[in-house]
Amino acid sequence: MASNVISRDLITVIAQELSCAVDRSVEYWMAQLDEVLADTRLTTLGRLNSVAAIVARYKHFTGKSQLRSRPVDDRT
Repeated sequence: MASNVISRDLITVIAQELSCAVDRSVEYWMAQLDEVLADTRLTTLGRLNSVAAIVARYKHFTGKSQLRSRPVDDRT
């Protein structure tokens, strides 16, 4: 019984750590986008190019060549 409790506790801790890591990662990329979009020194085209550069960096760091979007039914 004690090993089951330890296992559940370990799984909970791992899940919490993963959740925190995902949250930090999403916040990092969103902060970059927010900074570019709020930069009043950039033109509209400059903002678009900066956002495209951020997406390109994300793809490079993750090794993804394409990003999947959610199905249309799931969008809120």
